[in-house]
Amino acid sequence: MSENCTHDCGTCGANCGERKTEKTDFLEAPHMMSNIKKVIGIVSGKGGVGKSLVTSMLAVLINRKGYKTAVLDADITGPSIPKMFGLKDKAAGDELGIYPVRTKTGIEVISVNLLLEDETAPVIWRGPVIAGTVKQFWTDVIWGDIDFMFIDMPPGTGDVPLTVFQSVPVDGIVVVASPQELVSMIVEKAVKMAGMMNIPVLGLIENMSYVKCPDCGKEIKVFGESRVEETAKKYGISVLGKLPLDEKLAAAGDAGLMELFEATYIDGAADKIEAMI
Repeated sequence: MSENCTHDCGTCGANCGERKTEKTDFLEAPHMMSNIKKVIGIVSGKGGVGKSLVTSMLAVLINRKGYKTAVLDADITGPSIPKMFGLKDKAAGDELGIYPVRTKTGIEVISVNLLLEDETAPVIWRGPVIAGTVKQFWTDVIWGDIDFMFIDMPPGTGDVPLTVFQSVPVDGIVVVASPQELVSMIVEKAVKMAGMMNIPVLGLIENMSYVKCPDCGKEIKVFGESRVEETAKKYGISVLGKLPLDEKLAAAGDAGLMELFEATYIDGAADKIEAMI
């Protein structure tokens, strides 16, 4: 903190340890017909680490516990959630708003791919348009009564994560990482952004942590020794689970059958999220 600090962070450009980011001035109300109790962001510092996989798994696990669950797919240019759940129907709308698509087990989902006529059509939009679309998924979609909403964020710390953190009352984030040493640095960027925005970090989940030999059961560290424990300890947060390279889990996602998977890899994360309510 500067010796000349006025304690007015809104007019200060310094990035000191005492800086506070006010979110309340930017928060948007959800649709008037929506009642959402808890919002969990699933984030990563880089792409390709399995963020959408973790989002869908957590939504399924919490749904199995008997809670009303929803997924807001904020990864506009790389939407994966509809594929994970095998959704083919398009989202409908009327003068009241947009209605999410419901999965076989009752999870409510909205994604840009549920609005496009051709799901393979690229979304070639600039950042402000993408950020505005994500905000509309929060304000214009009629979610109804939801216990837990999971937001599948795009990777990085750009427009969309900033828009979500400022516009949506996020109750906590789960950071997804892979074991490579480079990723630990990128994870720290995501954790620090959450800290600057006053968003609690619920913990880390490591994907592609190992592969288990089908013959002897030995765990093989394909990407080398994990750094996730070091990163978690550094910031005083928990490792909520480690996902192996599991061909059955990958096949379930490719086939749109995430609701049928049976695994206990991230049950600890689901338990911690459930405790929030």
